[in-house]
Amino acid sequence: MDIKTQSGVRRLSTLAAAALATLALTGCSVPDSAQILIPKPAEFVPALIAFLIIWFVLAKFAWPMIVKTLDDREAKIKGDLDDAERAKAEALQEKKDYATQLAEAHVEADKIVADAKKEAEQERSQVLARAQKEASAAIAKSHEALETERRKAMIELSGSVVDLSVEIAGKIIGDELTDDQQRKLAEKYLNEVGKPDER
Repeated sequence: MDIKTQSGVRRLSTLAAAALATLALTGCSVPDSAQILIPKPAEFVPALIAFLIIWFVLAKFAWPMIVKTLDDREAKIKGDLDDAERAKAEALQEKKDYATQLAEAHVEADKIVADAKKEAEQERSQVLARAQKEASAAIAKSHEALETERRKAMIELSGSVVDLSVEIAGKIIGDELTDDQQRKLAEKYLNEVGKPDER
């Protein structure tokens, strides 16, 4: 309790004691039903002295201890309320920090996933490019091998055709042309047949 409350309680108790003393000493006329409530002057004075002694002792010794206990309790309650408010503020701050960290973790996770997707896409593109390059090289090599085989076949075929033509021409024409002349004639004919038509 603060000083104003203490002085108010003292003032009130003093006024009450004074009012009772005045009523008892004046001997005012009081209805019969209320006579029982008003003490006789011979009883009142010792009771008033005892009351004042008890009041003084209580005001001097007990009341300060009661006030101190109440003040300590009020301070403890205020301290507990302040601690609770501080703990609540800290909890709210920790909650905000946790939410911030969680949001940052989500952003980081999204970034990691996006980076992984990007790397996977790049790797896929590189694998596809390598596969296409290897396929193109294999196709080109196959075309070259095919062209080489075709040329070999054409050379072998033209050699066989020349020999066959020489043989046929020798039978048809007889011995009028030499083998060398017949071969040149057959090669000339094959070259003309092998050229694309120019139209």
